[in-house]
Amino acid sequence: MSNSGIGQFIPLILIFVIFYFFLIRPQQKKAKEHKIMVENLKKGDKVITSGGIVGKVDRIIDNEKVEIEIADNVTVEVIRATGIQALVTTQEVKK
Repeated sequence: MSNSGIGQFIPLILIFVIFYFFLIRPQQKKAKEHKIMVENLKKGDKVITSGGIVGKVDRIIDNEKVEIEIADNVTVEVIRATGIQALVTTQEVKK
């Protein structure tokens, strides 16, 4: 009788394990990488904001804000953790 009770929970446990390895764990890894990227921002880095605007880090105001130059003499203040989506990496084409 107790074997049938445990047997009913095996599919639920299996589903949780699958969700953990395919959804939860990769999302945590991505969030950790984003946090490290945001912490290592420095002046001159090209970034993409969460709104899709590409700009260059002009100055770091404090631990929460950065100022991004999006055009000549046009700067915007962006929250570091939520406002910056990614670094722009440009690779030179070898001839």
